[in-house]
Amino acid sequence: MKIHGYVITLISFLLMAGALSASEILVLGLFKDMAIIKVDDTRHKLRTGETTPDGIKLISSNSEQAILEINGKRQRLTLSSHQAVSTSSGKKKITEAKIWANRGMYQTTGLINGYPVNLMIDTGASTVAMGTTHAERLGINYRYKGRRNVARTASGVVNTWEVKLDSVKIGDIELKNVDGAVVEGAGPSTILLGMSFLKHVKMQREGNLLQLQLTH
Repeated sequence: MKIHGYVITLISFLLMAGALSASEILVLGLFKDMAIIKVDDTRHKLRTGETTPDGIKLISSNSEQAILEINGKRQRLTLSSHQAVSTSSGKKKITEAKIWANRGMYQTTGLINGYPVNLMIDTGASTVAMGTTHAERLGINYRYKGRRNVARTASGVVNTWEVKLDSVKIGDIELKNVDGAVVEGAGPSTILLGMSFLKHVKMQREGNLLQLQLTH
């Protein structure tokens, strides 16, 4: 059976509240009583009456259009139409962050206590470590609320204050009450995202891409 054409348009799902999740769907081929679609990174070949794990059901199809049932509502997809739809999924939600290597270092932007910061992944750091300048900019009253300590670094022993960070967020991952350390003096030029955060996520490296995942 010959494929009649490929849709060159991505149909973007709207991010909805509750059980609705944002996804992308691409129609790869339309046939009589069969359609080939791609939901995010997963390809599905559906015959009339079949349903994907995401809950998308093929009602009918021909070489010109497909009727899909999504969240109890029917949507008509053609080879040239644009539609905004959303799907619900019974799958576990995966919260993740993707970081690309820059000269061998994994650096990214994020939020600490709601303030934007630059972060560097450092599995050798036991906490989220920063200098006093960073702490003051973030409004961390380390001298009053912190606990004095010392730490060994490549430059030798330094004085630190142990603190609790209200929140640390990168990508979709946000953790509360994260252990941090304020290094006396300038400290690291970029805030180090250490194991007090990283121990709660799964890390997987693929080439220059580092993926962090937190499963709910």
